[in-house]
Parts: sequence; C-alpha cells; structure tokens
Amino acid sequence: MNETRFRWRNRQLREHAAVIDGKTAPTKLIKNTTYLNVYMKKWMDGHIWLYHDRIIYTGKELPSNTEGTEIIDGRDSYIVPGYVEPHAHPFQLYNPQSFAEYAAETGTTTLVNDNLMWLFLTEKEKAFSLLEEFMKLPATMYWWARFDPQSVLRDEDRYAFDSQVPDWIAHDAVIQGGELTAWPDVLHHGDEQLLHFMQETKRSRKPLEAHLPGASEQTLVKMRLLGMDSEHEAMTAEDVLKRLEIGYQTGLRYSSIRPDLPDILSGLVEQGQEHFDHMMYTTDGSTPGFYREGLINPCIQIAIDAGVPAVDAYMMATYQPACHFGVQHRVGSLNAGRVAHLNFLSDPEDPNPHSVIAKGKWMKRGGKVLREDTSIQWKKNGIKPLNIDWTLTEADMQFSMPIGLDMVNDVIMKPYAIDTDVSPERLNDDSKESFLMLLDREGKWMVNTLLKGFTQTLGALASSYSNTGDVILTGKSRKDMNKAFQRMKEIGGGIVLVNDGNVLFELPLPLGGVMSELPMPDLIKEEAVLKQYLRDYGFSFNDPVYTLLFLSSMHLPYIRITPLGIMDVKKKEVLFPSIMR
Repeated sequence: MNETRFRWRNRQLREHAAVIDGKTAPTKLIKNTTYLNVYMKKWMDGHIWLYHDRIIYTGKELPSNTEGTEIIDGRDSYIVPGYVEPHAHPFQLYNPQSFAEYAAETGTTTLVNDNLMWLFLTEKEKAFSLLEEFMKLPATMYWWARFDPQSVLRDEDRYAFDSQVPDWIAHDAVIQGGELTAWPDVLHHGDEQLLHFMQETKRSRKPLEAHLPGASEQTLVKMRLLGMDSEHEAMTAEDVLKRLEIGYQTGLRYSSIRPDLPDILSGLVEQGQEHFDHMMYTTDGSTPGFYREGLINPCIQIAIDAGVPAVDAYMMATYQPACHFGVQHRVGSLNAGRVAHLNFLSDPEDPNPHSVIAKGKWMKRGGKVLREDTSIQWKKNGIKPLNIDWTLTEADMQFSMPIGLDMVNDVIMKPYAIDTDVSPERLNDDSKESFLMLLDREGKWMVNTLLKGFTQTLGALASSYSNTGDVILTGKSRKDMNKAFQRMKEIGGGIVLVNDGNVLFELPLPLGGVMSELPMPDLIKEEAVLKQYLRDYGFSFNDPVYTLLFLSSMHLPYIRITPLGIMDVKKKEVLFPSIMR
C-alpha cells in the first residue's frame, strides 16, 4: 500500500538509503535541470533522483548505479514542487477522485479536503475506508475534521454528527480541525461542545481553521485566543495584513464567488509588502467551470503578474501551506525524503506545467495526460445512487408561508413578506418568485415557501445536491416540480430542469445524490449547459450551484431554509418550523 501520507515502512527506508550507496538504482533520474530549492529560496542547477514515490536526492551528484533507470533530460525545464490546495471542498458536483486527478494533471498534487459530506452520506467506518481508497490516487489527500454541519439539524441527526467528530480528529489522514463556520456559537453563545472539539484538536497537535468573513479585530483576536491558527476569508489587502499582524496563517482566496486574489495581491505589493511567509492560496471549493485552467497554477500566475517575486509566488503554493500543516517533511519541496511531486515548467514566470510527476509517476508529459485509471470502491463504502422510496403528493405542495427568501446575490438571502396569490398551479412569469421546497431525503419532513430571484420563467428545478444532502425543489409550476422530482428519483439523484412538462436538462449525481462520476473536463461542459439554461430562464446571478449548496447554510446571512424550518441566522431562531409529512 502506498503510505505517502503517513510513513514509509522500514524495508522501504532501507531501499531509499541504498540508492545513495549505489546498491539500488533510482527509478527516475532528471539530469541537468534547474529546480527551486525552497530552503535556499533560490533556483539551483543539478540533478534529481527519484525512487518510486520518493525524492532521494537533489544536487550536483549523479548516481553510480543507473541500471533500469528512466533518464529524463531536464535541460529545458524549470522544476518546482507540486502545488498544494490547502482548503478544498471535493464535492461541488465533482467527487474527490475526479477532482484529485484533474488537480494533479494541472500541477496541484496535494489537497487538504473538507470531510463534511462523509458525515452525511455514509457511516464513519466506511468513510475511513474511503480515505484509504483515496490513497490510490495520484494526489496526496489530507482531510479536515468538521465540528459543525453548517446547517441546523434535528436532534437525532445532530447527535449522529457530533458522535463522529472525535474519531475524525484522531485520524492520521486528518491534519486540521475546522473550518469553524459556527464560531458565533463558541464566541457569543457559550457552546462548550465546539470549544471541546477545538481543544481536542490542539491536543492532537493539529491546527484549527477559522471562517471569519468581515470579522473585527476584536473578534479575530478572541478567536486566536481560543485556538484558531488560520483564516481564509480576507477580502482585501488590509484584511490580510490584519490577520498576519494578529498571527494567522492567511489564505488568499481566488474562487468562483470570491475572486479576490488579484486585488489582494496588487494591494499588498502597492503597500510595499515584502514578506509572504505566512500566506497561501486557496480556490475554496469552486464550482467546476472555474477550474478550466487548473487549481493553484492560475493563482501563482496572478501573484507573479501582480509583482510578487516568483520564488515567493511558488512558495505560497508549496512550502508555506506544507509548513502550516506540519507536513513539510512530506510535501512542499524538492528536497530528499519528500513525496515525488514535481512540476516541469517551460519558464519560471509561467506556473502552468508542461509535465507533471505525481507520487513518482507521470501524470502529464509534454502536455499529454498519461493518467492511469483508478478504481474507487464507492458502493462498497456506502456511496450509492440515491434511493427515494416515497412519493411527492399534491397535498405536499401547499405554500401558505408568510415569509419568503429574497436573493441578494448567489448565496445571501433576505426575508420578505409574501403577498402573492400562491393558489394557481403556476406562478405568474411577470414576477421573479418561484415555489421553494426543502424535503428530507427520507421523506419525513418538508419546508415550503417562495424564493425570489432564482428564476423568471422556469417550470421546475429538482436537486438532490444540497448542503445537507436533502432535496431542493423550486420553480414556477407545481406540475413541473413533480415531474422534475420524479425524474430525479429515476436517475438516482441529480439536478433536473423541467419546463411545460418537458425535461430540458439532467445531470445525474449517482454518488450519494451529490457527486457526479464524470471526469472534470466533461463535468465542466455539463455545468456550463446547466448555467446557460438557468440564465435563459431568468437566473441573474453568477453561480447557481452555490445557491443550491448554501440555501440551508447557517453561516451566511440573513435567512435560511433548513431541516428545522425557516430560520433567522443572526438570532438562531426558527421563524416557521418544518412540517412532518
């Protein structure tokens, strides 16, 4: 078994040392190249020896034994460590496998991943078995331990969630606690359970990540005192500097709903910032289309274009995050003993690799992808197509709620007083209102209201993709909503669009009703079709996939539709409870 996340066995370590002595030949030798030494913070000339999935040596010497060694001419390349994504959400329609493979092809060979969906979709033991399965992938996969579910859950579901957290904190593959979106509960509402989880993570010598958008200096300091180590919600250069001043490892975000990175870096350079040692990039779980050019490689290019010295630009993508998580002995550099993640560049000012070696194997060479097929045991570990064994009835589709959700942007909702006649089968196309339902995937409860701003004319959208894995139905027409729901059931979960009784589009999500099995390039195309349909029918914002994901997320203002009902986010109050079916 490949154990690059944790350790190499004694036998392997002896083999690695034998390569230096010439008793064993390296498996690959990159000769006469220029490579980045992050410890020297300079480009150096020499050779790189690899033995299977490990870097054995970088320097001026050549091995005495090259029997069977693959010799690679590195004269026309500049080699940098594989890039690190320190804050990935690997379930934004894609799945951890498709995401990791695509990331590695574009040079991002280490991912630190959110574990949220495993807490909802499968049993803990099966989730841990999946983590072992992901060790087969070309990218090195680390994980977080979530403390809060982002939404509010019913008592039995919250108990099931909380009971898993301690074992996630202790797991070898987990190198971080957080991200803590429920920080107000700790800071203002005295949540001792969450604070306990935080302290257990610190006791395990793992860092904690905060989620503090728009936080005041006082809040940032208090959360630092309570144990938070990193934060990724800075929106301006001033936000970054404040977090650095307080002592946070600071994530610089470039995502589909917060593409702040160009302005942040330009602002830092304009203010004369010369030290970038506690900064790292993140794409923060962007939706598929945002990744057309890759993950972290575009971030490095933005930094170089903004005037950040190239060495610092690469180190923010490699060594800085590795140090923060305490895995710099494994990834983030090209020194002896590290996992063999190497990006071959044509020019030090161009971070897009023409060739990639991940875990000692070619992922891409000369621009051609060479990835091997990897089999992940999804069904064996509880990730199956959605099986809905209940029926949506006409009686379910009653909308008498006095308060609806008004979209301010993709993810922020404000309450509004409903004065629309909701008795017709189809709402008037002159308004931007649509019916909205959140349904328990097991059919136990539902929440019905109106949503303003999602569509002008679309009959229905059904989605099993949501923050909690429950079912979202929205649209102008009750009949179309029922048809979309039925079709979503038939395909085992997914996103379905229906208008005037016709299925316009469907995206199957057979992995738990949340994730696609498509390779990323194909999924990017499908998502583009989905977005175009929604724009044609009146969606006026940028990212409807995020809208679906965050309808029930209690870390965003101002009002949410949740398993408990419609809730006021700030007051944490149920305004109108969900209805048992």
